[in-house]
Amino acid sequence: MQPSRDQDRLPALDQLMAASHVVVLPMRVRFRGVLQREILLFDGPAGWSEFSPFPEYDDAESARWLDGAIEAGWEGFPEPLRSSIPVNATVPAVDAARVPGILASFDTAVAVKVKVAERGQTLDDDVARVAAVRAALPDAALRVDANGGWSVDEAVQALTQLAAFQLEYAEQPVPSIDGLAAVRRIVAERGIPVLIAADESVRKETDPLAVARAGAADLIIVKAAPLRGVRRALAIVAEAGLPAVVSSALDSSVGIRAGVALAAALPDLPYACGLGTVSLMGGDVVRESLVAEGGHIAVRDVAAEPDLLEKYAASGPRRDWWLDRLRRSYAVLAAGRIS
Repeated sequence: MQPSRDQDRLPALDQLMAASHVVVLPMRVRFRGVLQREILLFDGPAGWSEFSPFPEYDDAESARWLDGAIEAGWEGFPEPLRSSIPVNATVPAVDAARVPGILASFDTAVAVKVKVAERGQTLDDDVARVAAVRAALPDAALRVDANGGWSVDEAVQALTQLAAFQLEYAEQPVPSIDGLAAVRRIVAERGIPVLIAADESVRKETDPLAVARAGAADLIIVKAAPLRGVRRALAIVAEAGLPAVVSSALDSSVGIRAGVALAAALPDLPYACGLGTVSLMGGDVVRESLVAEGGHIAVRDVAAEPDLLEKYAASGPRRDWWLDRLRRSYAVLAAGRIS
């Protein structure tokens, strides 16, 4: 169980409720199974912040995201060490023929993350998609993200084929930490030149350092919201002692701002970050969205616009659903029951 936020630094629930705005943002392409992204925003004293755990997450997991949103909106961010962040483009699990159109929505792609291991698809689909990205961008750094969708044997088979496209790393090829360690050992023994990155095995584990202790990954993916905010994420990276890639969770520009703050405060940033997902959205709450220019996102503050909040406002039932979720998550956080 992680320690709860200091109670004297926890805003009252009625403050959070009064500062809440619930929006529904359209997607340009289906991503993570959704065509609309529901988000609760806070207009906090230190700036705007975002609370947007995915609908299937339980109250305990959602409370971590609430902790991160409170940090951003009520405390602000650490001082940055850099003024811009290199970012990757993201290609969802689309048909290979759609890859050029997806890439065209990004300004400049110096690195690309390609989703693989989608349920209902085959390894041939994954190979074709990655091949299409490599054909379009012969010099870009490529990484694949399986979201734990393979078994150990499937991961080894897939990475054996996908290594031909000069991958930087494979993100969460299998679900478990033991599985990651096995894949990492086997690809090393077979001379397959693909690094193993851990994502869900960091942010969804009770102990986010377990993957590092197990020697199960070459690098870690960190996200500010599920790791309870920028400062806690920085501490996890420091203790893990592994290179880190900062990623987003399909956020609005308000949520991306927290990821940018995390990336800007890391002592070392060896890889492009996964903070370019606003380009996959068909709407935003910020007039000048936090999107990449020349492959980089500038470190700057953002604020939601009243007319955009109104334009994308959630319906009454969906707003009520999110406010009720806020109450439940707050109860977990206030009681110190985050696991």
